[in-house]
Amino acid sequence: MISSINDFKNPFFIGVAGVGMSAIAQYLKGIGKNVSGSDRFFTPGAYNEIKEKLETEGIHCFVQNGEGITEETDLIVVSTAIEDTVAEVQKAKQLAIPIIKRSELLALMAESKRTIAVGGTSGKSTTSAMLFDILEHDGLQPSIISGAGLISIIKQGKIGNAKVGAGEWLVIEADESDGSIVQYHPEVGLLLNIDKDHQEIDELMKVFGVFKNNSRFFVVNQSHALARQLSKDVQQDFSTNPDINAGYVATDFHQQGLTISFKIQGVPFQLNVVGKHNMENAVAAVTIANGIGVGLETCAEALRTYEGIYRRHQVYGKKNGVVLIDDYAHNPVKCAAAIEACQPIAPKVIAWFQPHGYKPTKFLRDDFVKEMARVLRPEDEIWMSEIFYAGGTAVKDISANDLINDLKVLGKNAFFVEDRNDFLANARPHLTGDCVLLLMAARILPWNNLPANLAGFIKSIRKQTPQHFLWLPAGTYTSIRPSANRDGMCPKGFYLL
Repeated sequence: MISSINDFKNPFFIGVAGVGMSAIAQYLKGIGKNVSGSDRFFTPGAYNEIKEKLETEGIHCFVQNGEGITEETDLIVVSTAIEDTVAEVQKAKQLAIPIIKRSELLALMAESKRTIAVGGTSGKSTTSAMLFDILEHDGLQPSIISGAGLISIIKQGKIGNAKVGAGEWLVIEADESDGSIVQYHPEVGLLLNIDKDHQEIDELMKVFGVFKNNSRFFVVNQSHALARQLSKDVQQDFSTNPDINAGYVATDFHQQGLTISFKIQGVPFQLNVVGKHNMENAVAAVTIANGIGVGLETCAEALRTYEGIYRRHQVYGKKNGVVLIDDYAHNPVKCAAAIEACQPIAPKVIAWFQPHGYKPTKFLRDDFVKEMARVLRPEDEIWMSEIFYAGGTAVKDISANDLINDLKVLGKNAFFVEDRNDFLANARPHLTGDCVLLLMAARILPWNNLPANLAGFIKSIRKQTPQHFLWLPAGTYTSIRPSANRDGMCPKGFYLL
């Protein structure tokens, strides 16, 4: 039985390319484990960027046929997506190798450090990244296991979702979607918000209630009504509403283009991100950092150079007055926040969204319509392509066009284009000389699989003047080749397109 991370030396990950699995694999390699793994996306003779980066870290990668599992393997790690019928799982059982879920292993890892677990239905990755940057800036040498790549780490040629530091603090995301959050017993628990997503509100309240009880020190967002109900001590909490009492209150929010500013306890903050939701993420990170001894001025200094995380309002550039932004938004609240954050940038936002999965879309249909309708201005547009089908036996009893028709009934500019590859051709006549084109979806469109016209749209930024350049982290897309540095304008570790 595995009860500690000291109980194994040679773990093997089935599905190692997944964002959650690859983060843990990298962390374990960083603390001296002999890590290996397989993935169904690893095929002989075919290039895979994640595989290359894992192997650069010293993690041995195999095709998913069982050849990587040997008698020396002393632990098998699986995600919730890996079923018992998988051949490698069967081989592990034949060899009597212990099998552990990814979330269970992460809980053991959290026990080995002073852990800060970030929970909530939205903002976990961003808040974790901000907190990590603050602690690192203060010299605390923290570690992180994240659900998204930090740009500052991606620039180093890594996947970006994990880093091992020499300090005592570990920042992790506590995921509520599969209920695994109840397994963590962190020194510090942080609850950002509670919104309907993977589960009904009643179930989420129960799950987060256990998270609260398992945390030695617990901080909640007082400006979120449901999170507020789980508060242990209002003076430990934070708020973005000056009319709601909390130990840390953010005020004076202002967004100018792609930059936001605000104050916390009178200390000015400025970040190169957009949206009020990012002020909320920032004050959450600052509350935790200040609570463990980092000064507010140091927090502000750290966040001034915060570079963001992959696919969280990632700005790809500007052409002919059109700003192109990509965001991971995939639930109703996140989609609404993504649209709202773009509105101060331009008088018109054209947002495209592809719902993920038929069952989740049906579950959240009314919420998607309500949240999007709430934020769309008369000049804004929402476009959707057909629901992403991940395979299996899903009942296709709803269409993205149903949501579009619901929005049309409410008087919104809503359009359906079944094939996402046809989106840009249909939307191009709607673009103006001053607008934002916002792409939203949980399932990213790989660069080399993007519609040729969309890839061309982005790459054509190269022809723009210096005022319209694009910095993209080196290694983010392997098919992109860097342009000349144009007299050193492009930061080290970035490509200039």
